[in-house]
Amino acid sequence: MKARIQSKKQAEMNDDLLPHYDVDYSKARPNRFAQQAKENTFVMLDKRLSKVFRTPEQVKRALRSLLAAMPK
Repeated sequence: MKARIQSKKQAEMNDDLLPHYDVDYSKARPNRFAQQAKENTFVMLDKRLSKVFRTPEQVKRALRSLLAAMPK
């Protein structure tokens, strides 16, 4: 069998993506997870540090004591 060659117009008709989309932002709602993302900050620890600090509470306690020891 020979492969069918589609015309350019047929190929465009088969393409389901349009060149432009009109989005109605008046129906958009606020992101319900935005506040949660602001409250939680995630930091990757170095491998050696993660062996010392096993829980988030340990990291928080160490950082708070470091801040208390710093001159203002």
